[in-house]
Amino acid sequence: MVVIAYDVNTSDPDGAKRLRYVARECLNYGQRVQNSVFECLVEPHQFTELRHRLENIVDSGKDSLRYYFLGKNWKKRVDHFGTQKGYDPEGTIIF
Repeated sequence: MVVIAYDVNTSDPDGAKRLRYVARECLNYGQRVQNSVFECLVEPHQFTELRHRLENIVDSGKDSLRYYFLGKNWKKRVDHFGTQKGYDPEGTIIF
C-alpha cells in the first residue's frame, strides 16, 4: 500500500492540466480518498511505473509529490474518521 499526496500549482492553465493528468494517473492505480490523496495497492514494479509517470507530469519547480509506504500490514496503519467510509482495495468490486 502506497499513499500518494500531491500539490499542483494551478495558477496558470498548464498547472490545471497537470493537476488533471496527475489525478487521472493515480486513478489508474488506486482510489481517491481526499482531493489530492490516493491509496494505491500496487506491486513494486507497478509503483515504479506510476512514480515515473507522475514525475514526468509534474513541474518540480512548482509542484510536489509525496509517497507514503504503508507496506503489507497497511490495514493496521490506516484509521478513518468522518463522512466518507473507507474501502477495502482487496475486497470485492461491484460495478
